[in-house]
Amino acid sequence: MKLINTKIDGFFLIESKVFEDERGFFLETYSEKKFNTLGIKDVFVQDNHSHSTKGVLRGMHFQLKNPQAQVVSVIRGKIFDVVVDLRKDSPTFGQWEGMEISDKSNIRQVYMCPGLAHGFLTLSDTVDLHYKVSRIYNPDDECGLIWNDPDINIDWPKTNYKVSKRDMGFEPFIQLIERL
Repeated sequence: MKLINTKIDGFFLIESKVFEDERGFFLETYSEKKFNTLGIKDVFVQDNHSHSTKGVLRGMHFQLKNPQAQVVSVIRGKIFDVVVDLRKDSPTFGQWEGMEISDKSNIRQVYMCPGLAHGFLTLSDTVDLHYKVSRIYNPDDECGLIWNDPDINIDWPKTNYKVSKRDMGFEPFIQLIERL
């Protein structure tokens, strides 16, 4: 396993060795020992699975008082994955980073440290994602940043977006800053 840095500290791609032949492939997606060697010391306490259809945009989600570290894997399909840095003491506070990840051409995982808002856009007909999180989900602590905030200005791939009413109701960054 190796880490690939991005412009946002605490947001990495994790690349594992893929063993592939005519039958398919095998890769190790989690090893506490290897994650620790890479500097990822989080204890993961819950796994989640989401399924989405083409054009579904989920985000930008985070836990406000008890932020979670996450490891996201694309099990099937292709997404444009995005984080926004919400850590006030970070040099990249208020900045976003996005990248395509899939189950085919770039079998990688994404690691997000606590303090980042997360969202994704489904680019394939369907997508299945697996999440490892470092804290149990608490619906009372759930928060979000509006996905199309003009101050953050995420450059989402153009499509017909399918966004939930809940995600459409999230706050803009300028209002959210007061609660961070």
